[in-house]
Amino acid sequence: MTEEPITLVVEESAWRGHPGLLPKLKAAAEAARRAAKLPAKRHLTILLADNARLKTLNHDFRGKNKPTNVLSFPAKDAAYAGDVALAYGVTKKEALAARKTFADHARHLVVHGVLHMAGYDHLTDRDAKVMESLETKILARLGVANPYRDAR
Repeated sequence: MTEEPITLVVEESAWRGHPGLLPKLKAAAEAARRAAKLPAKRHLTILLADNARLKTLNHDFRGKNKPTNVLSFPAKDAAYAGDVALAYGVTKKEALAARKTFADHARHLVVHGVLHMAGYDHLTDRDAKVMESLETKILARLGVANPYRDAR
């Protein structure tokens, strides 16, 4: 039996309250993995957690004492690409504020997180343009509207 290249770990049960969401998140991670040219043999994990867990991770790894929507933890391992963690409450709040569906916003965050794990960033305007363009293309293939269209 072969191991799945993408593992979802659901810590916060509210994530399960959205029918059909988990396969969509896995598909988003797979699409981002392919677009970023991360080999399938390099497994990755998506942690679906609550705000408290992301607050702790954000504090411990970034020195920021608040929850955030998504965090990425790249690994330097030939067989393991790393982890992406999402906060349910922050994701829900942002989706409502932006008038997006929860599923579309969560898929965007997964794509964003996997691209970070693959080395993409948005620290400079140039890097942001490259990363956002790739995110938009990946999401379009998944049937998700451009998340940056109305954000500017």
